Amino acid sequence: MIQKELSGFFESYLEKTSLFKDKKALQSTFIPENISHRDKQISQVANILAPSLRLERPSNLFIYGKPGVGKTLTVRYVTQQLERTAYERHVPLVVLYINCKLKKAADTEYRLIAQLARDVGRSIPVTGLPTDEVYSIFFKALEEEKRQVLLILDEVDQLIKKTGDGILYNLTRINEELKNTQVTVIGISNDLMFMDLLDPRVRSSLSEEEIVFPPYNALQIQEILKERTNIAFRDGVLEMGVIEKCSAYAAREHGDARRALELLRVAGEVAERQNSPSLLLPHIDEAEEKIERDRVFDILAVQPKQFQAVLYASLTLLSKRNDPLFTGEIYERYKGVCLRTGLQPLTQRRVSGVIAELDMLGIINAKVISKGRYGRTREITLNLPSPTVPRIKQLLEEGLDLS
Repeated sequence: MIQKELSGFFESYLEKTSLFKDKKALQSTFIPENISHRDKQISQVANILAPSLRLERPSNLFIYGKPGVGKTLTVRYVTQQLERTAYERHVPLVVLYINCKLKKAADTEYRLIAQLARDVGRSIPVTGLPTDEVYSIFFKALEEEKRQVLLILDEVDQLIKKTGDGILYNLTRINEELKNTQVTVIGISNDLMFMDLLDPRVRSSLSEEEIVFPPYNALQIQEILKERTNIAFRDGVLEMGVIEKCSAYAAREHGDARRALELLRVAGEVAERQNSPSLLLPHIDEAEEKIERDRVFDILAVQPKQFQAVLYASLTLLSKRNDPLFTGEIYERYKGVCLRTGLQPLTQRRVSGVIAELDMLGIINAKVISKGRYGRTREITLNLPSPTVPRIKQLLEEGLDLS
């Protein structure tokens, strides 16, 4: 019976007219023909990387800014155009791209170098070889012909948190080992404080050139959404005010255009599941709640216990008061959580780093303020929808064995 009902469901689903015309236009991997409000940054990246077309090594480049401000999109757009020009002019140029947030590609030094070796035509086992041998195989593959290699390490801060900065040191010094090939490293990071964590030698090698991407404002996000919705949705299916509401949500999230596009995509899917002929304002609210809930739960599921303990300490304090907290107050509550769970407390400086990461993830807002001769601290407020807080606390209690 169920199988017959499912068969009928899928048949009727295929007969329905979709709200979408090309859903790919709302995905983060989509590269449009025109990138709005990033002409200056596109020009900067193009000028820095252009020498590769003359077989001259460009400077290493480090790009940073908040999530969803067009960093990856701009680099992929420029390097795509570079590859096209290089192909037309028979210039040996190779672009390698690694998303360092992906576990299968970049959670260890071995996996990253093995993946790069595969990208240049070498077969490397998932495990089993000494890391030095994997490096050797990668270097030999690079040396087989004269060429320029642009190595893009997206979310490079995630790589350093997993492996330390030794791998970055090796990659930025790689040209000392090569004669035929020259490698330029392009690091992209959401963490504005990332460079402070690096060894000074690595920092000077990586940041030969630096570009900071500013957030989009609400009007800029509206223009971006209008361009993408013209590609993604059928004409006339968006209710008046949908784009404005999405851009307002994104502007609140530090100008995150990627989040606004995701919001539109999920809202369209919600509307279709409800058999709505249009995407309405209430669908945006439902999508926002779903994305926020799923995002936070996914983040918490993979975090270490120390991270969970800091967040739990923050939630237990913030959920009982309306005024902001300071780092010291959270640290005192955090030490109490450690005492109850048997964790060894981190130093206050390291807890401050966890708080900064919670801020970057959008779970809290942590504004750095000066206290004069007493130094600086963070003024902390909660940035979660109220309905999700009890469930998050329950998940943390289960993860920390406090229930």
